[in-house]
Amino acid sequence: MKVSLTSMKKTVLALATASILVSCATSPTGRSQLIIFPDSQLNEMGEQAFTSMKSDIKISNQRVENALVQCIANELLEFVPSSVFDGEWEVVVFDDAQVNAFALPGGKIGVYTGLLGVAVNQHQVAAVVGHEIGHVIARHGNERMSQSAAASFTQQGIAAILQSNEVAQTPLIMQGLGLATQLGTLSYSRDHETEADIIGLDLMARAGFQPQESVELWKNMAANSSGEKPPEFLSTHPAESTRIKNLSANMPAATKLYNNAANKADCS
Repeated sequence: MKVSLTSMKKTVLALATASILVSCATSPTGRSQLIIFPDSQLNEMGEQAFTSMKSDIKISNQRVENALVQCIANELLEFVPSSVFDGEWEVVVFDDAQVNAFALPGGKIGVYTGLLGVAVNQHQVAAVVGHEIGHVIARHGNERMSQSAAASFTQQGIAAILQSNEVAQTPLIMQGLGLATQLGTLSYSRDHETEADIIGLDLMARAGFQPQESVELWKNMAANSSGEKPPEFLSTHPAESTRIKNLSANMPAATKLYNNAANKADCS
């Protein structure tokens, strides 16, 4: 039987669509997600990207800084489900002026020393690290990559991403891991940032860090930026005022978790 080109295209489209439909998931905040890739693949990508960064960026040898960050991470990770990552997390402090931190699938956490000059106490550092872990808990890297792959409706495109061994040279993968962004996904990234804020707030409160300090952190961030930033609609991150508003709205629940925490964190 002769099959027309149009019929073949419809079949391919139907198969791709079916693959996407059966890959729906729900985030920790109840938001619908598209998840195509196996988490094991994201873990491998995260590990490879982290190894590359450790080669390219100087690692801090300051004992106090390393002890502080490791302690904070340990306290937070006590409340991260093993289903997120069941191995031993690796925490590295990078000697770099960036006011930033990140967490990657595969149990990797990086904090830049520049952050420690703006996040002025253990609670504020915990707010940032908790936020970054929140991205991993919510599988945002997988979701970003899945959305990008699904946009083309090609199984070949998905396979090509899975087979890539050059993470450091693959913009889509680096974008998915939260290490790079593109203008076309800005609104989507802001949704992720807001969700990670909420997850991180919950996480820090459970671990016994003062949740109200997350608001103070973003006041510090606003002061540190000196107005040199793009308008919110051109940014991958919500404006500090927006983040403060969202955090404040979720503060009563977080405060209750903090008050009920069995232990109060002490990494100072």
